[in-house]
Amino acid sequence: MRAVQVVGLDGPAAVEVRDVPEPVAGPGQVLVDVHAAGVSFPDVLLTRGRYQLRPDPPFTLGSEVAGVVRTAPAGSGLRPGDRVAAFCLLGAFAEVVTVPADHVLPLPDAVGFAAGAGLPLNYLTAHFALLVRGHLRAGQTVLVQGAAGGVGTAATQLAVALGARVIGVVSGPEKAAVARAAGAHETVPADGFKDAVRELTGGAGVDLVVDPVGGDRFTDSLRCLAPEGRLLVVGFTGGEIPTVRVNRLLLNNVDVVGVGWGAYAFARPGYLGRQWAEILPHVRSGALDPLVGATFPLADAAAALAVIDERRGTGKVVLQVR
Repeated sequence: MRAVQVVGLDGPAAVEVRDVPEPVAGPGQVLVDVHAAGVSFPDVLLTRGRYQLRPDPPFTLGSEVAGVVRTAPAGSGLRPGDRVAAFCLLGAFAEVVTVPADHVLPLPDAVGFAAGAGLPLNYLTAHFALLVRGHLRAGQTVLVQGAAGGVGTAATQLAVALGARVIGVVSGPEKAAVARAAGAHETVPADGFKDAVRELTGGAGVDLVVDPVGGDRFTDSLRCLAPEGRLLVVGFTGGEIPTVRVNRLLLNNVDVVGVGWGAYAFARPGYLGRQWAEILPHVRSGALDPLVGATFPLADAAAALAVIDERRGTGKVVLQVR
């Protein structure tokens, strides 16, 4: 089968599409014929050896898939031919992948494979961030950094579905249009967003900030919080990992909250399925509908990774495998 492999830790340009043996499903694993695979910022970090997971090259990239079950273990509730989305730590950028059975999730017939590949990582992260770590309630206001990206559009759609007001921070007019298409009630430019948010909220500030960007936006994100507000640290696509001056937390009674979805979910068997059951009604209603910004064939995986690395993407970047 064909697979996209990291052969050296030199960045996206160093990946190669190779012929490799098909994987064999072990105990408790499902064999999935991949139709589409989601591309994410951790994939870029893996090409440079800068992610928490640091396998030795060569290894096959990718964690998000949508496809069709080929084989499944007895008792899993899955059957050959089932349409599914799935999450795995590695191996998704391939024609076939093995996935633990409790990380394989039923995909509604109305959801295409490209959109399905954009659901597991971003939407389950958004669910964990907003509800478990952020304690979001209907009527609250959420500021979303990087609101046109994969995590940003997912957080925006879910927050709106849960009854929140969403203000999206974006880097230009094209990305503002994407954030609004995802449901953001207002958008503000990254340059000067603090003052714009103050004006939009009448000086009250926001209840939550969803921040997958970090970098030099972090301090002003803190300043955007209302008393008892929470800044949710999701990632660092801006490159720099910011530091917290804790006196700001003390003076304003605000929280900085880590959002480590993977570490939490993988330590709790069945947790992904429970999350999926909670978001599935919103998927079926169309409230959660991944915005696929670009699709690439498997052979062009390096170009897909470069779009994310260079922050040119909007919505979800997807590899079309079949």
